[in-house]
Amino acid sequence: MAGPVERVSSSPDERPDVAELVAEYDEERPSRRLGGRWELGVWIAALVVALLVLKQVFDPFSKGNQYYLVVFLGLTLPLVFLSYRPWRSAPDDPGPLDWVLALVALLVGLYPVLGGYDAFLDRQGQLSTLDVVAGAVLLLLVLEACRRTTGLVLPAVCLAFLAYAYYGGFLPQSWDVAHAGIDFSQIVNALYNDASGFFGTPLDVAATYIVLFTIYGAVLDSSGAGKFFVDISFAAFRRSRTAPGRTAALSGFLLGTVSGSGTATTVSLGAVTWPMLRKAGYPRENAGGLLAASGIGAILSPPTLGAAAFIIAEYLQTSYLDVLLWAMVPTLLYYLGIVLAVEADARRFGAKPVEVDSPSAWKLLLRGGYHFLSLGVIVLFLALGIPPFAAVVYASGVAALFALITRWRSREDGWLLAWVRSVADSLATGVRGALPVIAVCAAAGIITSTITKTGLGQVLASALVDAARSVSSNPTVVLALTVVFAAVAVGVLGLAVPVTASFIISWVVIGPALADLGVAAPERAMFIFYYAVLSEVTPPTALAAVAAAAITGGAVMKTMWQTWKYTLPAFLVPLAFVLTDNGSALLLQGSWLDALWVTAVSALGVAALAVVTGGWLISRAGLPERLLCVPAALLLLYLQPITIAVGTGFLAVAVVVHLVLRKGRTQDA
Repeated sequence: MAGPVERVSSSPDERPDVAELVAEYDEERPSRRLGGRWELGVWIAALVVALLVLKQVFDPFSKGNQYYLVVFLGLTLPLVFLSYRPWRSAPDDPGPLDWVLALVALLVGLYPVLGGYDAFLDRQGQLSTLDVVAGAVLLLLVLEACRRTTGLVLPAVCLAFLAYAYYGGFLPQSWDVAHAGIDFSQIVNALYNDASGFFGTPLDVAATYIVLFTIYGAVLDSSGAGKFFVDISFAAFRRSRTAPGRTAALSGFLLGTVSGSGTATTVSLGAVTWPMLRKAGYPRENAGGLLAASGIGAILSPPTLGAAAFIIAEYLQTSYLDVLLWAMVPTLLYYLGIVLAVEADARRFGAKPVEVDSPSAWKLLLRGGYHFLSLGVIVLFLALGIPPFAAVVYASGVAALFALITRWRSREDGWLLAWVRSVADSLATGVRGALPVIAVCAAAGIITSTITKTGLGQVLASALVDAARSVSSNPTVVLALTVVFAAVAVGVLGLAVPVTASFIISWVVIGPALADLGVAAPERAMFIFYYAVLSEVTPPTALAAVAAAAITGGAVMKTMWQTWKYTLPAFLVPLAFVLTDNGSALLLQGSWLDALWVTAVSALGVAALAVVTGGWLISRAGLPERLLCVPAALLLLYLQPITIAVGTGFLAVAVVVHLVLRKGRTQDA
């Protein structure tokens, strides 16, 4: 029976400093807090870049897309040096070194277009000395920009790949990884005057998709959508013991539309929902795990997804709508796992109902339901065949229009000027928010170019498959082992580098291994995408969990393992994508009938996992039931008729055992 109802405000007075926590725990380093003329100067420059990006959507440069990418990198790279500190203790205002680096970045970034773009392209493969010097300087600046925004690991990885490209010819030629070696001028040529280097697919995605979606998120947030999403989540579940957990999950999902970072979403979510979870009686570690899982789930979910999803669309030459469709069922299964865990936790902890001081959900919908319309615009326009970069601009316009109507209805003095300023701020904020991703994508071009030029990707892919074949020659076992090795490799890589870079590197190294074993492109892309994102909740780093622990005050390692408990279905469901042909139906590949039965079976598997991790079935589940549910879940997620039948049998036995033991436990009590 539920305990007494606790009351909590939906806007608690005592909240952690969101900006400080994001700065400390996000994988992207904190930007400077500029003031005065420095802030104005960077704001104007970022606004100019935003207008350039919008111009490219509707009036592309006649010299082609690579010309635009050169200009885009040349204008955004200097902003990194002005917006990010060279080290954490450096002052907020840019120093002489920052200005020198920004000026040099502007010159070498725009060098290909300042000296005659066509002539520069004509020198491909035979760069002049000045070309090589400019390209080498740009290489160093890209690495420094990446270091400032994400830390040392990714630049170190890039340097390792560059060393391999240059010194590979000195390796024993009997080694599979040996190659002829690449001259330094040719390395610079591949990076500076080739579509596979700095100006390759990763930067293309950053300059055409990601920056526009960050602008959209900023416009949506400035219109009050972020606050509305939290308020509607509070109001949706009002007085039940499972309401606090459900509210956290729904808030995380909705907040993901205005944040591209799982850690940032976790922090924003925790700032407003932790007081409610605490009142309900959630232990600190369990609350932190729920917050981290909900925050990460936001960037796995349509309609925005994470930055790597746009790269998937480009690599596979498919529409972004297809990627959204592929993510639908896995998203449902992910949140099903969280909801089932919430239901179990609320009963095991004896959670108390919490009364939230907020208007009813219907009143909130009538007052601010228009915030959902811009999300619908994106999906509708994608369905109509409009490119995603145009669809998101229209969606941003819809959000800005509703913000204008809201300000007009307020009748405040200077409402029109305030609206214009808020739109301009959103444009500038969107560009500045994309700077870390731009630096990462430019640096990722170093890695992909090296792998392409040396053939390293296929060598490493073959080594992965050979490792599996050394254990067994059975094709099914080889595929299963390769998939497990790949999952571990992506997860480990993701511990060291940001999600976007992790996906790009894994795609060119691990993707070919899965392709060699017959895994289709959508399945292997989504498999790698999910494990790259889930690295943010993987011990021992698990940045989202660390940030959640900082909010709740829980033990860090215990919070990490609680996060893993909530996200366990997300770790296992991607295996189902690639292990059997039926797994493709989870990505809506094939008939709707196949998708329905595969989804139903997978949901049953997720439910079995929830029993294992949550310790609850009809009542508290003991060790026998939980042990029986382990093979039940694994066999159900294999998605073959025989394994499904056996897995269902294990689950049925677990239920029978639970009913028998439950009766005995009740009598003993």
